[in-house]
Amino acid sequence: MRLFLAVITFLGLSAGVFAEDAPSTDTANSGRWSVERAKRWYAEQAWPCGLNYIPANSISYTEMWMPYCFDADFIDTELALAEEIGFNCVRVVLPFVVWEHDPKAFKKRFNKFLEICDLRGIKVMPVLFDDCAFGNDQKLKNPWYGKQPEVLKGWYANGWTPSPGHDMVRDPKSWPRLERYVKDLISTYRNDKRVWVWDLYNEPTNGGLGKVSLPLARKVFAWAREVNPSQPLTVAAWNRNQELNAMIFANSDIITFHNYSGPDRLAEHIRELKKQGRPIINTEWLNRIGGSVPKTCLPVFRRENVGCMHWGLVNGKTQTNLGWGWRPGRPDPPVWQHDLFHGDHKPYDPKEIELFRTVIRSSRD
Repeated sequence: MRLFLAVITFLGLSAGVFAEDAPSTDTANSGRWSVERAKRWYAEQAWPCGLNYIPANSISYTEMWMPYCFDADFIDTELALAEEIGFNCVRVVLPFVVWEHDPKAFKKRFNKFLEICDLRGIKVMPVLFDDCAFGNDQKLKNPWYGKQPEVLKGWYANGWTPSPGHDMVRDPKSWPRLERYVKDLISTYRNDKRVWVWDLYNEPTNGGLGKVSLPLARKVFAWAREVNPSQPLTVAAWNRNQELNAMIFANSDIITFHNYSGPDRLAEHIRELKKQGRPIINTEWLNRIGGSVPKTCLPVFRRENVGCMHWGLVNGKTQTNLGWGWRPGRPDPPVWQHDLFHGDHKPYDPKEIELFRTVIRSSRD
């Protein structure tokens, strides 16, 4: 489904993006981790298996972190489901617009989130920027601080907002504000063991921005290197943009990628990424409609010792059980695209839950 540019956001690697499209060099910066350091770091980890987390009560990451929506008890109840299965990591976007309104209050909320995750044995991969947008409303491409849109039933992620917003991405004069944001958060948590990896930018060039995003993506790497956190830095490869991928492979300490394809394409993609010689973690997968399912893909990740973080936990206001580009009036898809649990916390597919438990448990042996 490619009727809307925004839909490309999660379709990104359904076709795969391969290492030969973007040969890696180390000329972009001198602060990048050595291959040896990256491998030592990964060897110290339990096999990473987790998810992209957004609470069921939030229509977007902007709403998740708004004071009217952020609910520590609600989040803890959902993450208890993740802990019980054995998931050990979550990926979550931090919205610039909420931070800028009140950095101190935002970090208080984020610290509470880290506390919840830590008590559940879950490490956190924060994402600092995100180009994705899923609606037709241009307003949604520039997030605002305040009440977010209501759910439009049958519309995949109708209230999703990017961060910092497409106008700021296009305007270098606004970037000093973004630099303060990046350096404040990374400086605050640069040695915090609850923060696992810094994912600096989700799917740059998406949402119709194209190459416009590339200069900011380079800047974010540079700003983060100036802080020099103890955690690795990364941006996920998600499409075939050669210029973007060259920058990603030249700057990332560990290789992350998105892939929503079936097991054969997934395995091929992993083989190509291994040419980079660095640890690999998939940070988006699970597209049942397109054949990316636990039964066939989870064994690939485990066999290849590649970490994996699927999309979604409890189905809620984002309606990501629907397919990309889903609009009101269409019948529900025959299978869910993302998520593991209904809103009442009943599993969508108990066999999938048991498979996750089994594979995670076996990785500890």
